[in-house]
Amino acid sequence: MSQRCQVVVTDYLAEAGSERRVLDDVADITLLQTHDEANILPHAANADALLVYHDIVLTESSIAALTKCKGIVRCGVGFDNVDVQAAGRHGIVVCNVPDYGTEEVADHALMLLLACARRLIAAEQSVRAGQWHPQVVFGTPRLRGKTLGIIGCGRIGSALALRGKTLGLRVVIYDPYQPDGIEKALGVERCPRLAELLPQADFLSLHCPLTRATRHIVNADTLAQLPKGAYVINTARGPCVDATALIAALDAGQLTFAALDVVEREPLDDERVRKHPKILLTPHSAFYSVEGFHEMRFKGAQEARRLVLGEPVRNPVNLHCLKNPRAKVAATAPPDA
Repeated sequence: MSQRCQVVVTDYLAEAGSERRVLDDVADITLLQTHDEANILPHAANADALLVYHDIVLTESSIAALTKCKGIVRCGVGFDNVDVQAAGRHGIVVCNVPDYGTEEVADHALMLLLACARRLIAAEQSVRAGQWHPQVVFGTPRLRGKTLGIIGCGRIGSALALRGKTLGLRVVIYDPYQPDGIEKALGVERCPRLAELLPQADFLSLHCPLTRATRHIVNADTLAQLPKGAYVINTARGPCVDATALIAALDAGQLTFAALDVVEREPLDDERVRKHPKILLTPHSAFYSVEGFHEMRFKGAQEARRLVLGEPVRNPVNLHCLKNPRAKVAATAPPDA
């Protein structure tokens, strides 16, 4: 009998029911439940694949010890907590689950936009305090005809664009990586440069990955280019927004409100952000629904199954730096006609 494969879940999960339903016939699963990559090292030499969530950072020190690992599956959309360059140098393919939370994050971003614009929190708190003052929502804008600017128009950005259109918002996108015609497919407008989008955006929503180019893409300079009284919504990655610049813009009246599902350091430890009366916060929960969470785990486990069985993976993210891959990578599909 051949030796069973070993799949290691590094963080976040306290049970592996979903994963075992997919992998039980081919692999044993180990749950580490750790925030420290040093705890991976005792298991690294035997791991055929890793399932990684967002509570841990994987660097060269742990990746180099994965001597037989075929791939790392980041069970989520973003993969900035995995050193994809180091993985690529060692022949380890890094994959993500790019589509599981598309609807959830788009819904959450729209919820944050509406909650800020309609002054939901102020109104709810006023009533609970025994008051009945409609004046607490004064300043609420009519949404129809306002402009929603979207930075990043992949799956989630596209889903928000369609939702925004149903509210009568004019939708304008900025994404230098999307092919020509995406704006036609969605029925929205497109700006080739961020500087062209910003002065139009009454609402600015971020849906870009965290890269060197997008770190602090919302900063003092870009905030100053927004219309006075604009709103900023971030359900992408916390470091895409410079928190100090955001607070300064709110205090100066350049922004009316901001809504953040993600922050620069999580869990949130910046009391300026936590206590600011014009920042609406949720705890990196935009991704979640009962169905979406199951889908994320199921698809992550399916990718791990493909890895250990030697089948082509579906969602590699480090092909640009992958050397002598240990896993099978499918040929790139031809572009759409």
